[in-house]
Amino acid sequence: MEQQRHELLSDVADLVASVLEDHGVAASLAEQCGAALADRLAAHWGGQLINIPKDYRFKLAARDLLIYEEFTGNNHADLARKYDMTVRGIYKIIERARKRDLDYRQPKLF
Repeated sequence: MEQQRHELLSDVADLVASVLEDHGVAASLAEQCGAALADRLAAHWGGQLINIPKDYRFKLAARDLLIYEEFTGNNHADLARKYDMTVRGIYKIIERARKRDLDYRQPKLF
């Protein structure tokens, strides 16, 4: 009877092999690396309950940065249409981004 690897570990091994092959690594070596990583994950994290985040905040921050960089001072409505948001939502993003930018450029002295 053939033993099968857990679906997550199998997917990780396949993904690593695919990425390495895309970067010019030989298929046999890429497959070995994928299997080695899956083995390491199983040995290190095996038995743990893991919740993998969708990275929503990171994606949101990247989108907000794009909006801030595209902001010209008077294109709120255009940005709202482009990003499928309300104009008020664009104002909030610009306000938050300006505050972060100011905090970065001008650190608190006291």
